Amino acid sequence: MARLPIKTVDVFTTVPFKGNPVAVVLDAAALSALQMQQIARWTNLSETTFVLPPTEQGADYQVRIFTPGAELPFAGHPTIGTAHALMEAGMVQAKDGVLVQQCAAGPVRLRVEQDEGAGQGAPWIAFELPTPSLTALSAAQAGQLESILRADLDVNTEPYLVDVGPRWMVAQLTSARAVLACEPDLQRMREQDKHSRRTGVVIFGEHDPGSPAGIEVRAFAPAHGVNEDPVCGSGTGAVAAYLRHTRQLGRFGSALLATQGEMVGRAGLLRLSISNEAIWVGGNTITCIDGTLTC
Repeated sequence: MARLPIKTVDVFTTVPFKGNPVAVVLDAAALSALQMQQIARWTNLSETTFVLPPTEQGADYQVRIFTPGAELPFAGHPTIGTAHALMEAGMVQAKDGVLVQQCAAGPVRLRVEQDEGAGQGAPWIAFELPTPSLTALSAAQAGQLESILRADLDVNTEPYLVDVGPRWMVAQLTSARAVLACEPDLQRMREQDKHSRRTGVVIFGEHDPGSPAGIEVRAFAPAHGVNEDPVCGSGTGAVAAYLRHTRQLGRFGSALLATQGEMVGRAGLLRLSISNEAIWVGGNTITCIDGTLTC
């Protein structure tokens, strides 16, 4: 039997058990894809990552990302959590504050920044969102989505399919309160997402003026065995791409905070930086489990 180093990292928080955990197998070179999927199903977290030596020039490491049900080309909180785990283990070191991750969606740049004003000096790790592709929904598709969500969409904006590796349906609701009150039909969502080969649905709404964060976000991926992702980096990045595409940065700003996880007992905080050139999604991290995996 092999004993492999593994960490469970809580992402988008500095408080244990309040973010989104990812299990990181730090040396997965000896594992097959079938074994990786079995381990991901066993951990039963929204994602488990497996670190491999890089095969592309300029990459610091390679990662494969699995949900309990399938492999993903890219995902946000696993990208940040894997970088944290590797740096903490001394296996990689940021060069001028930058790391490069190799994954199925292509190379992903990460920035490691110290921010004394947040998280008690904890570093922020941010990834550059893969180039998004946005497709407007038809009126019939939008009506179907509204029916599945069982919530009113913002009448001033239409929902989009946002492809950032994961393929998210992004819909804007009337307020953060409406987001928190949403009770979607997850069975219908699961069927539609499987049929259309989508990752899931992300909804967001604006917080009241004076709130510390600008938006509240929720992400649902029942087709991948994750009814609600506690704090979703790629989904919130897709929201940032949606805001840029729908020309709402004047309203929300190009640098804003997003909260996520309240409905599942979490308190995730994400930092978005949006420009025409790039979208960065960042958060804090903390290790909750550090040990070995026997397989």
